[in-house]
Amino acid sequence: MTVWNWNWRKKGGEMSGGLANTERGADTEGSEGVSRRDFLRVGGLGVVGLSQAALARGAMAFTHRRAILILMTGGPSQLETFDPKPDAPSIIRGPFQSIETAVPGLRFSATLPLLAQRADRFAVVRSFSHDAAPIHETGQQLLQTGRLATGGVRFPHWGSVVARNSPARGAVAGCAIVNGPLVGTGVKADHGQSSGLLGDEWQPTVSLIDPADESESIHRLYGSSQFGRALLKSRQLIERGTRCVTVNLFDSLHQRVTWDCHGDKNCGPATVMDYQDRLCPEFDRALSGLLDDLAQRGLLDDTLVIATGEFGRTPKLNDQQGRDHWPSCWSGVIAGGKITGGAVLGASDATASTPVDRPVSPGEVAATLVAWCGVDASPLTALIGKTELPLIPAAPLTELWG
Repeated sequence: MTVWNWNWRKKGGEMSGGLANTERGADTEGSEGVSRRDFLRVGGLGVVGLSQAALARGAMAFTHRRAILILMTGGPSQLETFDPKPDAPSIIRGPFQSIETAVPGLRFSATLPLLAQRADRFAVVRSFSHDAAPIHETGQQLLQTGRLATGGVRFPHWGSVVARNSPARGAVAGCAIVNGPLVGTGVKADHGQSSGLLGDEWQPTVSLIDPADESESIHRLYGSSQFGRALLKSRQLIERGTRCVTVNLFDSLHQRVTWDCHGDKNCGPATVMDYQDRLCPEFDRALSGLLDDLAQRGLLDDTLVIATGEFGRTPKLNDQQGRDHWPSCWSGVIAGGKITGGAVLGASDATASTPVDRPVSPGEVAATLVAWCGVDASPLTALIGKTELPLIPAAPLTELWG
């Protein structure tokens, strides 16, 4: 049995704390390969280092803030969504036209007409990039924890960090995952959706899709797809007091039509044509519906909504009219909160292969979500063996906040 304890001690006149893992009191590794030498700690007056009473007082100003991360599981193509290249050769451009949006000079793929009409209400990021292994699990970890698991140590999901440092009201779950947990995305590795070093007390709650007690007009707003039901569930959760919600648009990628559009029945049977026929229409309706619904209920200003995948797709179509994994460049959108509508952060080159302006790391997503919910992650560190690491080694995207 692994027991997690918060240990506080005075050091140099400052309070520091640690999350120690002990196996029946022995200095041995537990099931996650973490010894009691490995712990989460903070020096000075960081949030984790405060007493519960002080923590509650400090969080009070932010308890009205909520965040929804929409994980476009599988990694959608930037070219068929938010970063089309209409002047590129057809093998790069793909089969679809681009369309104007509500923002002059900003074009989306023709697969997203509803979001194009609302482009002045959210920001677009066109320069996400990472250089870790081009597998689903690395991007999923970076987006949701800011770090890659190392040496058997899993880092906590962004919602767990918020829940630990800025608790939800009453018995409401502080952190929830809709349509999860993630399984079968490629290799056996952490997905970044556990409480990791924080211990089981801060594990995200898995919430199944069951959006009952809603009017027919609301169901029409979101659409009848799985995407629509999942995003409707996310609104229900934050309306009831859950502050941190992650939506897995797919919980598995095995032998299903998903954003993972290799065009290969063994790796991912979808092609880019499935973006036009199913994926983008369902996503377009569901996300537009969520933004409209939050705005109509007066929740959008206090709710940050981020939608992106764990990586993008190769600039050139493959022989199966699909695109393969490409972590060098991809896109996403950020809405609500204090986001400046119509803004575009970063830019890709002529083939959507690499950022040419303001590369954005996926860890900046985790940092932004945590910061929006009122937690300053900058003083939080994890001590792994003898190495002390920043818990989230990225800064929030405050340049997008008006």
